[in-house]
Amino acid sequence: MQAMQGRLNPAGHELYRHAVDVLERLSRAEQALAAIHAGRGGTLRVGAFSTANISLVPAALRAFKQARPEVEIVAIEGRSGTLMQRLADGALDLAVVSDYPSGLPSADGVTTTVLLDDELFVVLQREHPLAGAGVIDLRELRDEAWLQDAPAGGHPTLLTDACAEAGFTPKKIIKIAEWTGKFGYAAAGLGIALVPSLAAWAVPAELVLCRLGDLALCRLGDLALRRTVHVALPADPLPVALTLRDLLGDTPGMHLNPRWVFAAILVIKCAEEVVE
Repeated sequence: MQAMQGRLNPAGHELYRHAVDVLERLSRAEQALAAIHAGRGGTLRVGAFSTANISLVPAALRAFKQARPEVEIVAIEGRSGTLMQRLADGALDLAVVSDYPSGLPSADGVTTTVLLDDELFVVLQREHPLAGAGVIDLRELRDEAWLQDAPAGGHPTLLTDACAEAGFTPKKIIKIAEWTGKFGYAAAGLGIALVPSLAAWAVPAELVLCRLGDLALCRLGDLALRRTVHVALPADPLPVALTLRDLLGDTPGMHLNPRWVFAAILVIKCAEEVVE
């Protein structure tokens, strides 16, 4: 029996052309995915909260670009809870998150690893009576107005828990989310704020940083108040995400004693005043 032969009509030719194009695209996509999962090329989507983007994350990304220049980096800033959810949804490959102000958020399929303990200082207007104290007992600030972001759901915060442990409730909390706003209000003498060491380098010259806690404890080197910074990854992380995780852990200065960091900040601030 002779096989039937036929010719494609115009509609068939158009469908055939699209089918070939789709197959070629699928083949290229398969090759690209294989390269990404092998740790070659592709895009790395990185999320971080605002103060991690001052120095910690940029330093690690600089080292990453030197080691893996073929990988495109997409950086996204957001709150820790939002970043965790984006990881769970597959919209991020790695995130730097924190348990400040109201605990470490969780998300299905996302794992976290402690990256560092980040001491929290208090920032005061230079004319504040306690500005020259260096170390301040939290109880000395019982009558102050605090500048703080409001967590979703009205959950307790690290600040309110610390104040409760010290035996008082903050007299007033002014809800300000952005650090620039907190610094502006503090410089105007309208309140005081907790500032993590990761953000200490960005504090304006009009403000003064002081450590918090009992003097005896601070002399022993204990942190009076701190938050924990974590690296968060999906259940099946990309090899390049693991590379960046390791670089974040090796960021210069990350493992310095907080007292040395505080001393270095004071020296820099004093030098700025002399120059001015």
